[in-house]
Amino acid sequence: MATGKVTEACTERHRHQEFLAFFKQVAAAYPHRQLHVVVDNLSTHKHPAVRAWLERHPRVQLHFTPTSGSWLNLVEAFFLIITRQALRRGNFPTVADLITAIERFIAAWNDRCRPFTWTKDPDTVIAKATDPRRRKTQTTSNTEH
Repeated sequence: MATGKVTEACTERHRHQEFLAFFKQVAAAYPHRQLHVVVDNLSTHKHPAVRAWLERHPRVQLHFTPTSGSWLNLVEAFFLIITRQALRRGNFPTVADLITAIERFIAAWNDRCRPFTWTKDPDTVIAKATDPRRRKTQTTSNTEH
């Protein structure tokens, strides 16, 4: 958020091992900063190996979005942007071609990136995220499926 720069890693799988390797990559890219990483509630993000690493690196903190709160995670907004601007109408005969397109887009993005600025005031964002009526609706719709 502070710079708008995207740190990326394309991996074949999404297990805790890949997540932890990416985490280490991000921590190395910003060695003298407090890092606050927003993630969803995927079990990979809560794996004991990830928790143990976080305990040894207190400058890095995970923050979990609430259920149905992906709109709070900026990576989701970035996924929408890259999909619309680089991937949706693309032709990628191989996975390697897709990865190349992703890496090319991110390199161009990072050349022109700017810090992210929320357009909503914090009170509005917090109220939407903590609205008990939304939680009840989410719980009801989650149990019906």
